[in-house]
Amino acid sequence: MKAAVWYGKKDVRVEERELKPLKETEVKVRVAWAGICGSDLHEYEEGPVFVPVEKEDPLTGDTTPLTFGHEFAGVVEEVGAKVTTYKPGDRVAVNPTLTFGNKSEDLDPYDGFAFIGLNTDGGFTSFTNVPEKNVYHLPEPLTLQDGALVEPTAVAVQAIKEGGLVFGDTVAVFGAGPIGLLTIIAAKAAGASKIIALDLSETRLQKAKEVGATHIINSGETDPVKAITDIVPEGVDVSFEVAGVAPTFEQSIQATKPRGTMVIVSIFARPIEWNPFQLTGKGVKITSSIAYTPTSFQQTIDLMASGQIQPQSVITDEIQLDDIIEKGFEALSKDKSQAKILVELSGEK
Repeated sequence: MKAAVWYGKKDVRVEERELKPLKETEVKVRVAWAGICGSDLHEYEEGPVFVPVEKEDPLTGDTTPLTFGHEFAGVVEEVGAKVTTYKPGDRVAVNPTLTFGNKSEDLDPYDGFAFIGLNTDGGFTSFTNVPEKNVYHLPEPLTLQDGALVEPTAVAVQAIKEGGLVFGDTVAVFGAGPIGLLTIIAAKAAGASKIIALDLSETRLQKAKEVGATHIINSGETDPVKAITDIVPEGVDVSFEVAGVAPTFEQSIQATKPRGTMVIVSIFARPIEWNPFQLTGKGVKITSSIAYTPTSFQQTIDLMASGQIQPQSVITDEIQLDDIIEKGFEALSKDKSQAKILVELSGEK
Protein backbone atom coordinates (compact mmCIF):
# COMPACT_ATOMS: atom_id res chain seq x y z
CA MET A 1 0.00 0.00 0.00
CA LYS A 2 1.09 3.59 -0.61
CA ALA A 3 2.33 5.65 2.36
CA ALA A 4 4.06 8.97 3.11
CA VAL A 5 7.26 7.94 4.91
CA TRP A 6 9.64 10.18 6.92
CA TYR A 7 13.31 9.51 6.18
CA GLY A 8 14.83 12.80 7.30
CA LYS A 9 14.65 16.57 7.18
CA LYS A 10 13.00 17.60 3.87
CA ASP A 11 12.92 13.92 2.98
CA VAL A 12 9.38 12.50 3.03
CA ARG A 13 8.72 9.88 0.35
CA VAL A 14 5.45 8.50 -0.97
CA GLU A 15 6.25 4.83 -1.48
CA GLU A 16 4.92 1.30 -1.09
CA ARG A 17 4.91 -0.07 2.46
CA GLU A 18 3.75 -3.35 3.96
CA LEU A 19 1.31 -3.23 6.90
CA LYS A 20 2.61 -4.97 10.00
CA PRO A 21 0.68 -8.02 11.27
CA LEU A 22 -2.35 -7.10 13.39
CA LYS A 23 -1.81 -7.73 17.11
CA GLU A 24 -4.60 -9.30 19.17
CA THR A 25 -5.21 -6.00 21.02
CA GLU A 26 -5.18 -3.83 17.90
CA VAL A 27 -7.73 -2.47 15.46
CA LYS A 28 -7.01 -2.22 11.74
CA VAL A 29 -8.32 1.12 10.47
CA ARG A 30 -9.07 1.95 6.84
CA VAL A 31 -7.96 5.57 6.86
CA ALA A 32 -10.44 8.01 5.28
CA TRP A 33 -8.87 11.41 5.97
CA ALA A 34 -5.69 12.60 7.68
CA GLY A 35 -4.61 16.12 8.59
CA ILE A 36 -1.15 17.63 8.29
CA CYS A 37 -0.16 18.92 11.73
CA GLY A 38 2.25 21.67 12.71
CA SER A 39 4.32 18.94 14.38
CA ASP A 40 4.51 17.13 11.03
CA LEU A 41 5.69 20.38 9.44
CA HIS A 42 8.33 20.80 12.17
CA GLU A 43 9.62 17.30 11.41
CA TYR A 44 9.64 18.03 7.68
CA GLU A 45 11.40 21.40 7.97
CA GLU A 46 13.61 20.95 11.03
CA GLY A 47 13.43 17.33 12.18
CA PRO A 48 14.11 15.15 13.91
CA VAL A 49 12.10 16.56 16.82
CA PHE A 50 10.03 13.59 17.99
CA VAL A 51 10.86 10.93 15.40
CA PRO A 52 13.39 8.33 16.62
CA VAL A 53 16.44 8.22 14.35
CA GLU A 54 19.55 7.05 16.20
CA LYS A 55 17.97 4.39 18.37
CA GLU A 56 14.64 2.67 18.85
CA ASP A 57 11.90 4.64 20.57
CA PRO A 58 11.72 3.36 24.17
CA LEU A 59 7.94 3.08 24.09
CA THR A 60 7.22 1.82 20.56
CA GLY A 61 10.48 0.02 19.79
CA ASP A 62 10.45 1.59 16.31
CA THR A 63 12.84 3.82 14.42
CA THR A 64 12.79 5.71 11.14
CA PRO A 65 11.80 5.41 8.37
CA LEU A 66 8.22 5.64 9.64
CA THR A 67 4.84 6.27 8.05
CA PHE A 68 3.90 9.83 8.96
CA GLY A 69 0.52 11.22 10.12
CA HIS A 70 -1.21 11.38 13.51
CA GLU A 71 -4.44 13.31 12.84
CA PHE A 72 -6.73 10.77 11.22
CA ALA A 73 -10.05 8.99 11.18
CA GLY A 74 -11.50 6.06 9.30
CA VAL A 75 -13.46 2.85 9.38
CA VAL A 76 -12.60 -0.31 11.29
CA GLU A 77 -11.55 -2.96 8.77
CA GLU A 78 -10.54 -5.76 11.13
CA VAL A 79 -10.09 -6.34 14.87
CA GLY A 80 -7.61 -8.40 16.87
CA ALA A 81 -8.68 -11.51 18.79
CA LYS A 82 -8.89 -9.71 22.15
CA VAL A 83 -10.67 -6.57 20.92
CA THR A 84 -14.14 -6.28 22.45
CA THR A 85 -15.32 -2.69 21.92
CA TYR A 86 -15.15 -2.35 18.13
CA LYS A 87 -16.25 -4.28 15.07
CA PRO A 88 -15.67 -3.97 11.34
CA GLY A 89 -17.61 -1.05 9.90
CA ASP A 90 -17.38 1.18 12.97
CA ARG A 91 -16.49 4.81 12.22
CA VAL A 92 -13.64 5.93 14.46
CA ALA A 93 -11.26 8.76 15.31
CA VAL A 94 -7.80 7.87 16.57
CA ASN A 95 -6.09 9.29 19.65
CA PRO A 96 -2.42 8.92 18.60
CA THR A 97 -0.96 9.35 22.10
CA LEU A 98 0.94 6.34 23.42
CA THR A 99 2.10 6.19 27.03
CA PHE A 100 3.53 3.70 29.50
CA GLY A 101 0.14 3.59 31.22
CA ASN A 102 1.39 4.16 34.76
CA LYS A 103 -0.94 7.06 35.58
CA SER A 104 -4.54 6.96 36.74
CA GLU A 105 -5.59 8.12 33.29
CA ASP A 106 -4.10 5.43 31.12
CA LEU A 107 -3.06 7.66 28.23
CA ASP A 108 -1.96 10.72 30.22
CA PRO A 109 1.01 12.06 28.18
CA TYR A 110 2.88 13.18 31.30
CA ASP A 111 3.54 9.53 32.01
CA GLY A 112 6.05 9.64 29.17
CA PHE A 113 4.72 9.68 25.65
CA ALA A 114 5.08 8.79 22.01
CA PHE A 115 2.74 9.31 19.07
CA ILE A 116 1.32 7.11 16.39
CA GLY A 117 2.57 8.78 13.21
CA LEU A 118 5.69 10.25 14.80
CA ASN A 119 7.23 7.48 16.91
CA THR A 120 5.60 4.57 15.09
CA ASP A 121 3.70 4.11 11.83
CA GLY A 122 0.72 6.42 11.39
CA GLY A 123 -2.12 7.52 9.17
CA PHE A 124 -0.76 8.88 5.87
CA THR A 125 -1.58 5.56 4.24
CA SER A 126 -4.50 3.30 3.32
CA PHE A 127 -4.54 1.09 6.44
CA THR A 128 -2.90 1.29 9.84
CA ASN A 129 -3.02 -0.76 13.03
CA VAL A 130 -3.64 1.00 16.35
CA PRO A 131 -4.24 -0.22 19.92
CA GLU A 132 -7.90 -0.63 20.85
CA LYS A 133 -7.61 1.91 23.67
CA ASN A 134 -6.55 4.58 21.15
CA VAL A 135 -9.73 4.24 19.09
CA TYR A 136 -12.89 6.29 19.73
CA HIS A 137 -16.35 5.88 18.23
CA LEU A 138 -17.28 8.75 15.93
CA PRO A 139 -20.96 9.59 16.52
CA GLU A 140 -23.46 11.13 14.14
CA PRO A 141 -23.61 13.80 12.84
CA LEU A 142 -19.80 13.92 12.59
CA THR A 143 -18.26 12.89 9.27
CA LEU A 144 -14.98 11.05 8.88
CA GLN A 145 -13.53 14.33 7.65
CA ASP A 146 -14.63 15.88 10.94
CA GLY A 147 -12.96 12.95 12.66
CA ALA A 148 -9.60 14.01 11.26
CA LEU A 149 -10.05 17.34 13.08
CA VAL A 150 -10.64 15.80 16.51
CA GLU A 151 -6.96 15.42 17.38
CA PRO A 152 -5.84 19.02 16.75
CA THR A 153 -9.05 20.36 18.28
CA ALA A 154 -8.38 18.28 21.40
CA VAL A 155 -4.99 20.01 21.68
CA ALA A 156 -6.84 23.35 21.85
CA VAL A 157 -9.45 22.05 24.30
CA GLN A 158 -6.70 20.78 26.61
CA ALA A 159 -4.87 24.11 26.39
CA ILE A 160 -8.02 25.99 27.42
CA LYS A 161 -8.44 23.65 30.39
CA GLU A 162 -4.77 24.03 31.39
CA GLY A 163 -5.21 27.82 31.36
CA GLY A 164 -8.13 27.62 33.79
CA LEU A 165 -10.20 29.82 31.48
CA VAL A 166 -13.54 30.83 32.97
CA PHE A 167 -16.57 32.55 31.50
CA GLY A 168 -15.85 36.21 30.74
CA ASP A 169 -12.04 35.96 30.78
CA THR A 170 -9.89 37.88 28.31
CA VAL A 171 -7.47 35.96 26.12
CA ALA A 172 -4.48 36.60 23.84
CA VAL A 173 -3.40 33.96 21.32
CA PHE A 174 0.13 34.44 19.97
CA GLY A 175 0.23 32.68 16.61
CA ALA A 176 -2.69 32.22 14.22
CA GLY A 177 -1.65 28.98 12.60
CA PRO A 178 -3.91 25.91 12.74
CA ILE A 179 -3.56 25.29 16.49
CA GLY A 180 -3.83 29.01 17.21
CA LEU A 181 -7.05 29.17 15.22
CA LEU A 182 -8.43 26.14 17.02
CA THR A 183 -7.46 27.70 20.36
CA ILE A 184 -9.47 30.78 19.39
CA ILE A 185 -12.47 28.58 18.53
CA ALA A 186 -12.15 26.70 21.83
CA ALA A 187 -11.73 29.93 23.84
CA LYS A 188 -14.88 31.34 22.28
CA ALA A 189 -16.77 28.14 23.13
CA ALA A 190 -15.46 28.38 26.71
CA GLY A 191 -16.90 31.88 27.12
CA ALA A 192 -13.96 34.25 26.65
CA SER A 193 -15.19 37.84 26.41
CA LYS A 194 -12.24 39.23 24.42
CA ILE A 195 -10.02 37.09 22.20
CA ILE A 196 -6.99 38.90 20.81
CA ALA A 197 -5.13 37.14 17.99
CA LEU A 198 -1.56 38.07 17.09
CA ASP A 199 0.47 37.07 14.04
CA LEU A 200 2.80 38.48 11.38
CA SER A 201 0.51 37.38 8.54
CA GLU A 202 -2.44 39.59 7.67
CA THR A 203 -4.06 36.63 5.90
CA ARG A 204 -3.90 34.49 9.03
CA LEU A 205 -5.20 37.36 11.14
CA GLN A 206 -8.24 37.73 8.91
CA LYS A 207 -8.84 34.00 9.27
CA ALA A 208 -8.54 34.40 13.05
CA LYS A 209 -11.25 37.07 12.94
CA GLU A 210 -13.48 34.76 10.89
CA VAL A 211 -13.25 31.98 13.48
CA GLY A 212 -13.92 34.14 16.53
CA ALA A 213 -11.14 36.60 17.42
CA THR A 214 -12.63 39.88 18.65
CA HIS A 215 -9.39 41.78 18.00
CA ILE A 216 -6.43 41.17 15.68
CA ILE A 217 -2.91 42.59 15.97
CA ASN A 218 -0.13 42.39 13.39
CA SER A 219 2.96 41.96 15.55
CA GLY A 220 5.21 43.13 12.74
CA GLU A 221 3.51 46.49 12.45
CA THR A 222 2.98 47.51 16.07
CA ASP A 223 4.21 46.77 19.59
CA PRO A 224 2.08 43.72 20.41
CA VAL A 225 2.18 44.15 24.19
CA LYS A 226 1.18 47.83 24.02
CA ALA A 227 -1.57 46.98 21.54
CA ILE A 228 -2.96 44.37 23.93
CA THR A 229 -2.84 46.68 26.95
CA ASP A 230 -4.61 49.34 24.91
CA ILE A 231 -7.49 46.85 24.70
CA VAL A 232 -7.14 45.32 28.19
CA PRO A 233 -5.18 47.80 30.35
CA GLU A 234 -4.09 45.34 33.06
CA GLY A 235 -3.29 42.59 30.57
CA VAL A 236 -5.26 39.51 29.61
CA ASP A 237 -6.36 36.84 32.05
CA VAL A 238 -4.85 34.04 30.00
CA SER A 239 -2.36 34.08 27.13
CA PHE A 240 -1.53 31.20 24.82
CA GLU A 241 1.89 30.91 23.20
CA VAL A 242 1.27 29.07 19.94
CA ALA A 243 4.13 30.38 17.79
CA GLY A 244 7.12 28.61 19.32
CA VAL A 245 9.72 31.40 19.15
CA ALA A 246 11.52 33.44 21.82
CA PRO A 247 9.89 36.85 21.12
CA THR A 248 6.33 35.55 21.47
CA PHE A 249 7.29 33.59 24.58
CA GLU A 250 8.33 36.81 26.33
CA GLN A 251 5.47 38.85 24.86
CA SER A 252 2.94 36.29 26.10
CA ILE A 253 4.16 36.83 29.66
CA GLN A 254 4.32 40.62 29.32
CA ALA A 255 0.78 40.78 27.96
CA THR A 256 -0.69 38.74 30.83
CA LYS A 257 -2.12 40.49 33.89
CA PRO A 258 -0.42 40.11 37.31
CA ARG A 259 -1.07 36.58 38.61
CA GLY A 260 -2.61 35.64 35.30
CA THR A 261 -1.67 32.50 33.37
CA MET A 262 0.42 31.90 30.29
CA VAL A 263 0.03 28.54 28.55
CA ILE A 264 2.74 27.15 26.27
CA VAL A 265 0.96 25.24 23.52
CA SER A 266 3.55 25.30 20.73
CA ILE A 267 6.39 22.87 20.14
CA PHE A 268 9.75 24.67 20.42
CA ALA A 269 12.03 23.01 17.86
CA ARG A 270 15.12 24.49 19.52
CA PRO A 271 16.08 26.02 22.91
CA ILE A 272 15.54 29.71 23.64
CA GLU A 273 17.23 32.10 26.05
CA TRP A 274 14.94 33.61 28.67
CA ASN A 275 15.41 35.36 32.01
CA PRO A 276 12.95 34.07 34.65
CA PHE A 277 13.27 37.45 36.40
CA GLN A 278 10.55 38.53 33.96
CA LEU A 279 8.10 36.72 36.24
CA THR A 280 9.27 38.23 39.49
CA GLY A 281 7.42 41.52 39.20
CA LYS A 282 4.17 40.08 37.86
CA GLY A 283 3.62 36.67 39.41
CA VAL A 284 2.40 35.31 36.10
CA LYS A 285 1.97 31.55 36.23
CA ILE A 286 3.45 29.61 33.34
CA THR A 287 2.05 26.23 32.44
CA SER A 288 2.23 24.07 29.37
CA SER A 289 0.16 21.58 27.46
CA ILE A 290 1.22 18.58 25.43
CA ALA A 291 -1.51 16.78 23.55
CA TYR A 292 -4.54 15.96 25.78
CA THR A 293 -5.87 13.43 28.24
CA PRO A 294 -8.29 10.72 27.09
CA THR A 295 -11.05 12.63 28.89
CA SER A 296 -10.31 15.77 26.86
CA PHE A 297 -10.19 13.75 23.64
CA GLN A 298 -13.65 12.28 24.30
CA GLN A 299 -14.98 15.66 25.41
CA THR A 300 -13.74 17.14 22.13
CA ILE A 301 -15.71 14.54 20.18
CA ASP A 302 -18.79 15.30 22.28
CA LEU A 303 -18.39 19.08 21.88
CA MET A 304 -18.00 18.72 18.12
CA ALA A 305 -20.98 16.37 17.86
CA SER A 306 -23.19 18.81 19.78
CA GLY A 307 -22.02 21.75 17.66
CA GLN A 308 -20.54 23.63 20.63
CA ILE A 309 -17.15 23.54 18.93
CA GLN A 310 -17.07 23.78 15.14
CA PRO A 311 -13.51 23.52 13.82
CA GLN A 312 -14.41 22.81 10.19
CA SER A 313 -13.68 26.39 9.12
CA VAL A 314 -9.93 25.86 9.61
CA ILE A 315 -9.79 23.49 6.61
CA THR A 316 -8.22 25.33 3.68
CA ASP A 317 -7.42 22.50 1.26
CA GLU A 318 -7.96 18.82 0.50
CA ILE A 319 -5.20 16.97 -1.36
CA GLN A 320 -4.22 13.52 -2.55
CA LEU A 321 -1.47 11.48 -0.90
CA ASP A 322 0.72 11.69 -4.02
CA ASP A 323 0.70 15.50 -3.65
CA ILE A 324 1.55 15.63 0.05
CA ILE A 325 5.00 17.17 -0.50
CA GLU A 326 4.25 20.05 -2.88
CA LYS A 327 0.59 20.70 -2.03
CA GLY A 328 0.97 19.76 1.63
CA PHE A 329 4.26 20.43 3.41
CA GLU A 330 5.65 22.94 0.91
CA ALA A 331 2.33 24.77 0.68
CA LEU A 332 2.15 25.10 4.47
CA SER A 333 5.73 26.36 4.52
CA LYS A 334 5.27 29.01 1.85
CA ASP A 335 1.59 29.98 1.77
CA LYS A 336 0.31 31.66 4.94
CA SER A 337 -3.26 31.47 3.67
CA GLN A 338 -3.11 27.74 4.34
CA ALA A 339 -4.25 26.49 7.75
CA LYS A 340 -5.42 22.88 7.95
CA ILE A 341 -4.75 20.72 4.92
CA LEU A 342 -6.47 17.32 4.84
CA VAL A 343 -5.11 14.39 2.91
CA GLU A 344 -7.73 12.20 1.25
CA LEU A 345 -7.09 8.48 1.63
CA SER A 346 -10.26 6.42 1.11
CA GLY A 347 -12.20 9.69 0.97
CA GLU A 348 -15.20 8.22 2.76
CA LYS A 349 -17.44 10.72 4.45
